[in-house]
Amino acid sequence: MAQGHLPDDTIIALATPQGVSGLAVIRLSGKDAIRITQKAFTGKALTDQASHTIHLGTLGEGDKAIDEVLVSLFKEPNSFTKENSIEISCHGSPVIIREIIKLFLKQGARLAEPGEFTKRAFMNGRFDLAQAEAVADLIHAENDNARQAALNQMRGGFSKEIKFLREELIHFASLIELELDFGEEDVEFAKRNDLFQLVEKIQTYIKRLITSFDQGNVIKNGIPTVIAGKPNAGKSTLLNALLNEEKAIVSEIPGTTRDVIEDEITLGGIIFRFMDTAGLRDTIDIIEAMGVSRTRERMKAASLILYVFDLSNTTIDEIDQEEQELKALGVPVIKVGNKLDKAPEKLLKGIENQDFILISAASKTNLDTLKEVILSKFNIHAVKQGDVLVTNLRHYQKLTETQEALDRVVVGLNSEITGDFLAMDIRQALHFLGEITGEITSDDLLENIFANFCIGK
Repeated sequence: MAQGHLPDDTIIALATPQGVSGLAVIRLSGKDAIRITQKAFTGKALTDQASHTIHLGTLGEGDKAIDEVLVSLFKEPNSFTKENSIEISCHGSPVIIREIIKLFLKQGARLAEPGEFTKRAFMNGRFDLAQAEAVADLIHAENDNARQAALNQMRGGFSKEIKFLREELIHFASLIELELDFGEEDVEFAKRNDLFQLVEKIQTYIKRLITSFDQGNVIKNGIPTVIAGKPNAGKSTLLNALLNEEKAIVSEIPGTTRDVIEDEITLGGIIFRFMDTAGLRDTIDIIEAMGVSRTRERMKAASLILYVFDLSNTTIDEIDQEEQELKALGVPVIKVGNKLDKAPEKLLKGIENQDFILISAASKTNLDTLKEVILSKFNIHAVKQGDVLVTNLRHYQKLTETQEALDRVVVGLNSEITGDFLAMDIRQALHFLGEITGEITSDDLLENIFANFCIGK
């Protein structure tokens, strides 16, 4: 929280997007939210009304009316933040929005920080940190799989699993700590064989969660897909055909594309971030050379490469040479033979057993086949209600650290080390699991997480 701000301040922010719209929603939260609103509201006495009710009236100051509004009333603890909260539905004029917010600032509210409403919900026990992070994921979900994955996490499916694992470890940790209290006596409260079996069970489950990150990350962030090839192979034409719009400039002049052009499409519920890149060739043009260098960098970092060959102007030997360079990258590649309508029969005969997808980007021939092959590279199943997937890099890192701490516990058990060293590694595992759900936090961690939220959420 910013210096000078108090946790019980009443905060205010626009919850709907900026700009002209039919309606806008302004949110307030804090112990004085209802009182501050009442001072500017002409209508029913809000303090006398039941929670979760809506009231028509006018907002203004003195004889100056700003707008006729609907005020939604939520009394603590029955609100999103578990504080007194107000949501004002007004007309979506930027002037009206500005005047209403200015009025409430004069009455004692302050502007909310990014994510402060959700942060307050977390701090007040509305949900844990993993669920709070899912709120942002739900807002930014770009496809149904991402929406369902975020909704499952926000409802606490992931958190319940983590808490269950943590509780089981806490039980054994407490028994080992008890042993340490009786250090001078030969007692064993925590049966080592039972602990070994428990750690193995937890590791099996954590490994499944860690593995799910591959799918979860794809669902949340999409698949970076580079369209590469030599100049004039038809890369920009292919991008335009896939997007069904004229995104990239198409020209017969080699070297037209000099920087990376990006856009997204959804195939089979998966977002693919396609990147049209500069043609790969040696050049003395400084700007084009920079573009080629960026192309090679993007190819190394890609999850998939669509490498486009110009079938009207290439040879088997050139194809073989380019294939060797692609293999060295270690990135999945789909070989796309473009300009099928201009390809010599001899060349087509020579590559018929080389897993080429033959297309004509200009006429959109065989594009559906190409899309099917692209999808086949990623075995992503539809996310169902209740599925537990790791979609957050922070969670993935903490699970990995937990697994490493538990590996040390296993090594210690096999080496028959003393209880104090076992307790140390178990405490570390508990610490990392606690950081996922927010049972263990720091101000820096919270600031970093909520700084990426919308102002009004």
